[in-house]
Amino acid sequence: MRIAKLKPISTALALLTLAGCASLSPDGGLADVQKLAQGKTAGAPVLLSQDPQASNTAVAELLAQPLQAEAAVRIALLNNPRLQESLATLGVSDADRVQMGRLPNPHFAIGRFTEGDSREIERMLSFNVLGLITLPWRAQWQGQQHELTKLQAAQDVVRLAADTRKAWINAVAAQQSARYLHDVKEAAEAGAELARRMARTGNWSRLEQAREQVFLSDATAQLARAEQKAFSEREKLTRLLGLWGMQASFSLAERLPDLPKAATEMDDIEARALRERLDVRSAIAESDFVAQQAGFQRVEGYLDGLTLTATRNTSFNNASGEKTAKRGWELELPLPLFDWGGARNARAQAVYRQSTARVRQVAVQARSEAREAYFGYRSTYDLAVHYRDQVVPLRQLIHEELVLRYSGMLASVWELLSDTREQILAVNNALEAQRDFWLAEADLQTTLSGTSPGALAPSASGASAEAPTSQGH
Repeated sequence: MRIAKLKPISTALALLTLAGCASLSPDGGLADVQKLAQGKTAGAPVLLSQDPQASNTAVAELLAQPLQAEAAVRIALLNNPRLQESLATLGVSDADRVQMGRLPNPHFAIGRFTEGDSREIERMLSFNVLGLITLPWRAQWQGQQHELTKLQAAQDVVRLAADTRKAWINAVAAQQSARYLHDVKEAAEAGAELARRMARTGNWSRLEQAREQVFLSDATAQLARAEQKAFSEREKLTRLLGLWGMQASFSLAERLPDLPKAATEMDDIEARALRERLDVRSAIAESDFVAQQAGFQRVEGYLDGLTLTATRNTSFNNASGEKTAKRGWELELPLPLFDWGGARNARAQAVYRQSTARVRQVAVQARSEAREAYFGYRSTYDLAVHYRDQVVPLRQLIHEELVLRYSGMLASVWELLSDTREQILAVNNALEAQRDFWLAEADLQTTLSGTSPGALAPSASGASAEAPTSQGH
């Protein structure tokens, strides 16, 4: 008998111990997110912090120098408000995980009833039996949900790093392009002024003077567009960095990095994307989570509301002074008379089919994006190298030859001015091709190891179609 009495006590102690094992993480899972995103941000270290003072100090140190791509990514990861909001959900998820591991509270009820000289006091203690039985499974599933939240937060980190790097590339390239178009405008002003003077002396026709004036007007308009674009791209970067006030007056790097000596050869891009991408891992984990939940929900529907109640009633007879007590228990179990769980089971199966379809969709998208991103990477690299090694050197050679001919009075000043404009435009087009390569390289890194980059960067520069062109002489 003594052993039989100890069994319920030991069972209760075991459940209490299980409930006490789950505790809040010191950082809510921030270190795990850093580990998941490490190596997926194009070389920039993943350093996350929820300490505003430490973040402000680190940001101030990084802004003290002209902003490079890696420093921009680090600032965004420390200071971007949207990312901080995403990371705050880790704390919510961690609290839900711990809460799900707690034992459900029992319910206590007391009642007092009188009838003539009799008085009855009823006391009831109720336990949610289903909650006690399913506690380990619920705690496990909430832990899996927390892991899914970590994967989502890691995807947000990788996506922000890629967006910041691309915004930095666009901002620096737009700044360089505005400087080059300023040179174009200066050349156009020189040509227009010379045409005006020669037309005044009768050595130049009104048609040729008008051509120079049109080129100057076009160059002025293109410079205004370039300056507006440079300002807009800088503001996009500022928003991603989460800067304001005096912080927004940071200085950008002067130019984009040089092209690598050779493009990276990759033979297993599809397999690598399926193996390393966080959105693929998240879709598979979510499908497993849904499958486990679907099996339990079939049983839970029948036992939902299962309650065990311990009762003690004490009756008092005021006339005779007698007191009687009754003890007992009751088990409340819903009867499946009207709802046999068919709709609930059908819903669980439909949700599972949704999750498996999503896994397939994510896999198809990952493989396709990997192929597209690598093709864009190679094509933009070849185009940028073509401008660097062929177009710009040829333009430089032509310019040097014209300078020699002009010195020997074999070429006119108009030919020299026209060639100067064409050379500057060729350099500007080369800059656009270099920018497109670095954008494609950022998309490739994100596509292979991080998550879906969304719309991929264009694979060809459109600078030549937008830049002002000289009129024929």
